[in-house]
Formats: sequence, structure tokens, C-alpha cells
Amino acid sequence: MLQGALAGLAAGGLYAVLAVCLTLMSRLVRVVNFAQSATGMFGCYVAVFLAVHLGLPEWAATLAGIVLGGALSAVLGWIVSTWLAEADTGTRSAVTVAVLLLLISLAFILFGNKPQPFHPLLAGPAFTVGGVVISQVTVVTVALAIVVALTCRAVLARTTLGVRLRALSERPTTAELLGIPARPLAVGVWTATGVIATLAVSIVAPSQSNDPTSLAMLVVPAAAAALLGGFRRLDLAVAGGLVLGMAQGAVAQSDRLSVLRYFLPFLVIVALLLWTQRKEVWDAAR
Repeated sequence: MLQGALAGLAAGGLYAVLAVCLTLMSRLVRVVNFAQSATGMFGCYVAVFLAVHLGLPEWAATLAGIVLGGALSAVLGWIVSTWLAEADTGTRSAVTVAVLLLLISLAFILFGNKPQPFHPLLAGPAFTVGGVVISQVTVVTVALAIVVALTCRAVLARTTLGVRLRALSERPTTAELLGIPARPLAVGVWTATGVIATLAVSIVAPSQSNDPTSLAMLVVPAAAAALLGGFRRLDLAVAGGLVLGMAQGAVAQSDRLSVLRYFLPFLVIVALLLWTQRKEVWDAAR
């Protein structure tokens, strides 16, 4: 089970990266972006098509896929910022659900419903701990999650750009009246998170179930991890992603419990939602 838990760190790193992106989106642009991993999936699928069918070099195809993932996220951000600027978080988030379903459908139409022959960007072991092999993918995804979280925290706390982003998230109307360019900043947040998500999916996809639905629905465990921090705290989002990935890996080693790994994210979401509402429930009971 220890080996399974350490093997699950690769997926946990991906969950953590996506959870950080979801947390940033919620804090800065008031959206829970359910299409976060779907844009990454579509960019990765286009990269495979460019490499396999058009003969583009792997590095160029991967780069093109990452740019496409960022561009798709930017277009979605521009639409939300333009036509839903005054809408509440629920309405803005509902739009991303439609985009999630649209991208899955497009992937089925254009590329089929079977896993794609992804070329591994990283392969082989990095080091061994107590006889358990830690892969390069695991090291890079965990490091990427930590670096992204620390960088975002530093930018938000110590730079002029971070002050403007925080002003935009907390007092959007006042920020616009003070001359802060709300729409370009919002689209920039969408673009940055889209690029990061596509990069993370590109690294992990060769070692995971990589059919369109599986990759697009990675947003579910990522949302569970982000919910641990209340879609506000980046450190808890990273910790939640890593712990959830390790838990799934450990459970997968047991024949009786292996099926439970598919339901763990939903169980975590339900448990966290019940815990956050405990005060209201207890008050009503009293």
C-alpha cells in the first residue's frame, strides 16, 4: 500500500496543480472553472494529432497544444468577462459546465473515444525510497504544484499586479472606477491557468487513463482538493491534491477496496460540504 500511495503522488501532483488553478480562478475572477482540465485535454489531443498525423516534432506539437489550451481558456474568459461581468458566481460557473461538455463532445467527434498514443515527456525513475521507485513524472508534478502555489502567493502578496488582482476580486466595481483594467486582467488569469493546466495534463496523460472523458473529469478530484481550502487557500489545495492522490493509490492495492478509488473524490466533496455547513445544521437542530 505504501508503494501504491507513492505511485499515486503522480496523480496527486496533477490534482494539486489543477486545484491551485481552480482556487486562483475562484479568488480572482469569481468562477469555479469546471472546464479547467477539459481545455488541457483538448490541447493535448491536438498535440498528439499534430505529432502523429502531421509529423510535427514532439516538442513543437506539445508547445502548440499548451498554447491552444491557454487560448481556449482565454476565449472562455473573454466571453465570461464581457457578457457575464455582473453575474453571480453560480451563473458564471455554469457556463464552464457547458464548455466542459462541448469540449468532450468535440474530442469524441474529432479524435474518437479511445485513448491516444501520447508520447511521454518524462520517463523512467527519479530515485528509490525504501525499495519504492519514485518516477520522474511524480517528482515534476509535485514540484510543479508547489512552485505554482508559491509563485502565485508571492505575486499576489508582493507585486503591483497582485494588488490589482486582489482589488479586482474583492471590489470589482471600485477597481474599475480607479482605472484598473478589469477585463484584460481577468482574461490574463484565465490564460495563465489554462496554460498551467494543459502543461500538467501533458506531463501526466501518458501514464493515466487518457480518453477524453477521463482527462476532462480530472476536475472532480481537483475540485475536492480545492474545496479543502475553501477555494481560498493555495497551501491546502496543494495538500488536498497530494493526499487524495496518495489515498487513491493506496486503496487501489486492495482487491476489496480498489473500486473505492473512483468514488473517493465524491466522498471527500460530500464530507467537506457537510462539514462546512455543520454550524447551520447544529443551530437548526438546537
